[in-house]
Amino acid sequence: MYLNVTIASLMGALLCLDRVCVQAMVSRPIVAAPIMGLIFNDPLTGLATGAFLELLWIDRLPVGTYVPPNESVVAVVITSATILAGQSMGHTSRELLALSILLFLPLGSVSRRLDKRIIESNDSLSWSAIEEAKIGNIAGVSRRHLQAILKYFFTYLILIFPILTFGIMILTTVYPMLPEAARNALTLTYFFAPFVGIAVAMNTINFKGMVPVFFAVYFAAVVVLGLFHVC
Repeated sequence: MYLNVTIASLMGALLCLDRVCVQAMVSRPIVAAPIMGLIFNDPLTGLATGAFLELLWIDRLPVGTYVPPNESVVAVVITSATILAGQSMGHTSRELLALSILLFLPLGSVSRRLDKRIIESNDSLSWSAIEEAKIGNIAGVSRRHLQAILKYFFTYLILIFPILTFGIMILTTVYPMLPEAARNALTLTYFFAPFVGIAVAMNTINFKGMVPVFFAVYFAAVVVLGLFHVC
């Protein structure tokens, strides 16, 4: 398990870097979660996770000084924890994914505060880079940029590893002990959670004629995912 957790942590930290330096959009949940699913041979769980999280935070964009929740790390942790816990127990289910979402969703707010701290701590590096630029030391400017990138990478590497490790332990311990009523509640959570994302997404759509189309396509996709998911 620890090897897989290490792989997930490294990949998660790399994906999070896209938020601050590469910005090729691979850090978005709709991309990051399926990537983690492919790595651990369960792309369907990645697709379901990514679709929900993408809709949930589709209106939270890093515009101006606003720092949005770090949906990338949430997508990585939920997908990896669900798949690895499922593999440990012998199967992955809709209910396990719903439990994982409920368990790790608050990580978005925690990582948002962490992002703010990292941004604030980079002020000293910015001033150092300016001083290096004044004396024409291009290598010094590059080092300051590299230091900021490495700080972000290792911060999330160190964050993801213990959260994922203990999260998998919690899932594999708690899930088998759940009574039938609790599992039924998780089944309902799995199927009704997309409606929360749809409600958020509808607020971002200006073309009223596209809302029914979007609603129908996404709802159909969720139903298909649910029907073909390995229970």
